[in-house]
Amino acid sequence: MAMNERKTIDLEQGWEFMQKGIIKLKNILEGLPESQFSSEDYMMLYTTIYNMCTQKPPHDYSQQLYDKYRESFEEYIMSTVLPSLREKHDEFMLRELVKRWANHKVMVRWLSRFFHYLDRYFIARRSLPPLNEVGLTCFRDLVYQELNGKVRDAVISLIDQEREGEQIDRALLKNVLDIFVEIGMGKMDYYENDFEVAMLKDTAAYYSRKASNWILEDSCPDYMLKAEECLKREKDRVSHYLHSTSEPKLLEKVQHEVLSVYANQLLEKEHSGCHALLRDDKVEDLSRMFRLFSKIPKGLDPVSSIFKQHVTAEGTVLVKHAEDAASNKKADKKDVVGLQEQVFVRKVIELHDKYLAYVSDCFQNHTLFHKALKEAFEVFCNKGVAGSSSAELLATFCDNILKKGGSEKLSDEAIEETLEKVVKLLAYISDKDLFAEFYRKKLARRLLFDKSANDDHERSILTKLKQQCGAQFTSKMEGMVTDLTLARENQSSFEEYLSNYPNANPGIDLTVTVLTTGFWPSYKSFDLNLPAEMVKCVEVFREFYQTKTKHRKLTWIYSLGTCNLIGKFEPKTMELIVTTYQASALLLFNSSDRLSYSEIMTQLNLTDDDVVRLLHSLSCAKYKILNKEPNTKTISPTDYFEFNSKFTDKMRRIKIPLPPVDEKKKVIEDVDKDRRYAIDASIVRIMKSRKVLGHQQLVMECVEQLGRMFKPDFKAIKSGLKI
Repeated sequence: MAMNERKTIDLEQGWEFMQKGIIKLKNILEGLPESQFSSEDYMMLYTTIYNMCTQKPPHDYSQQLYDKYRESFEEYIMSTVLPSLREKHDEFMLRELVKRWANHKVMVRWLSRFFHYLDRYFIARRSLPPLNEVGLTCFRDLVYQELNGKVRDAVISLIDQEREGEQIDRALLKNVLDIFVEIGMGKMDYYENDFEVAMLKDTAAYYSRKASNWILEDSCPDYMLKAEECLKREKDRVSHYLHSTSEPKLLEKVQHEVLSVYANQLLEKEHSGCHALLRDDKVEDLSRMFRLFSKIPKGLDPVSSIFKQHVTAEGTVLVKHAEDAASNKKADKKDVVGLQEQVFVRKVIELHDKYLAYVSDCFQNHTLFHKALKEAFEVFCNKGVAGSSSAELLATFCDNILKKGGSEKLSDEAIEETLEKVVKLLAYISDKDLFAEFYRKKLARRLLFDKSANDDHERSILTKLKQQCGAQFTSKMEGMVTDLTLARENQSSFEEYLSNYPNANPGIDLTVTVLTTGFWPSYKSFDLNLPAEMVKCVEVFREFYQTKTKHRKLTWIYSLGTCNLIGKFEPKTMELIVTTYQASALLLFNSSDRLSYSEIMTQLNLTDDDVVRLLHSLSCAKYKILNKEPNTKTISPTDYFEFNSKFTDKMRRIKIPLPPVDEKKKVIEDVDKDRRYAIDASIVRIMKSRKVLGHQQLVMECVEQLGRMFKPDFKAIKSGLKI
């Protein structure tokens, strides 16, 4: 039959046929005995709609069919769906709703297929809502709007039951909450406004009740365990049935009620708060505290503050113990005091190791805790002990590790590790320049008197110091180490020179260490009147050195020299290891049996202080090479001295110590002088770049520039500005 001869279908007749298909679909949904749709059934229903929409006006029934499509849903909902839901309550109502929603979606899918032609042409041309949307809107307007309040309350009630430990049907809740999401057709408004807001409010109230009991009953660790557990459970809840967008909001509510509200009470609990956890080394609880408090705004501030207080207190106790120990030992030997200070540095290193591990393990290397540790150590590391600054203590500690025969007996690895830790501690010392000067003095003694145990360790710590404080900090020290290598080569050349010119040999074995003045600490160089034998040595070396360079002037530092003398005593001949000063004094007795204090002083051309020290070491100390009249323990200008020919000792070779001059005062004076230069240079640098600058700002910039090496004194900056 041709198209134009097609029989017209009127509305009633066509709709009656469609009604049969719709009733069949409803029966299937209601579970009544009904055969499934065959492809012929489907094609007949689809074709009927197609024909009714493509007839010439006034028989084009597109609009009427579009309305009847919606009415089909409305009629089914009003007659069947709503009554079945209204008679059920709580969980049963939820199950019914899930079933009805699933059925409704099936009905929408089938009917929108039957009426598909409307979607393709009529709806597109008129800009009307598509069939799928119309079907879902019917459910939303008639079922959802009436029941969402009851559904929400039932769901929240089940969630609370689960929180109390009851078993609930999580799959059911997931399906119900999916309705809230799906009904929004791409938007989350219905889920958020009709369910989530109330659920969050209920959550807050629930945990507020719980937390108010826990805070009274539980210790801090127990409370935190409960808090962590309930956060874990809420997260789990989201993964099982709540929408993923609820997670941050839900956790925020729980964190607020359980942690934020009681943060201070929890941290300050008397026997179990943060102080107690730190005191008792409760590493696991501290890790939990960090995890929990890092989740709440500014939650870590009080924790890091307590951590700082605790570390400061622990360090201050170490300082006090060291002070007490030092003052108790003052009456005893001096070296015991030194030992106490070594123990103190060791304990500070151990303390730093311990709390650095806390920062990395418990507090996940958080910057707040690194800052707290730094500030705590800066407090007590700059206090010093028994009149010695921390800068000096650290330098002495390093010296003790690096010199031969130090009290620390460590393996190479342990030495490296300890030096690494000392350099870390140096970061907290404000007077780094003072450390540098003390370290340089002690390094000089190790290098010049061959006291250094291992060259590799010496270089290694310089590398570490360079990384920590910059190249300028270690440039002189590196120069000193290099000087020693060059000096050894120089000595070899000198020995070669003497073997080539035997006439030049002074008859005494001579070792000279040539150093670069700028690298080494400044030493007093007096014009000691050398004995004739030694004068010849000096001249021979000077001639040799001039063959190597014409442009360098040698300045002899006799105070650092040593000599080996043969002492011919009546009981036996002995070798004496002495300083150049001591040797010069003893050699005077080769030509005189008895000499007065003033004669010795005049012949040596030394100061009073040096002569007293020198004669004391030879006549009043352990080895009495000289006899003194009167025989007292102190040296006075009226004393007389003569060679003690009866002297003897069980050893054939003895070293006669000359106590070193206390250099602490000089080091501090030198550092002060350098600081004044540094301040002046800083002011000039700043003003060159800025041209004009306010006084206060200049002072602040100066402090900032110099702060890496020392804390400049404001008065010193002001006096620098007057120049």
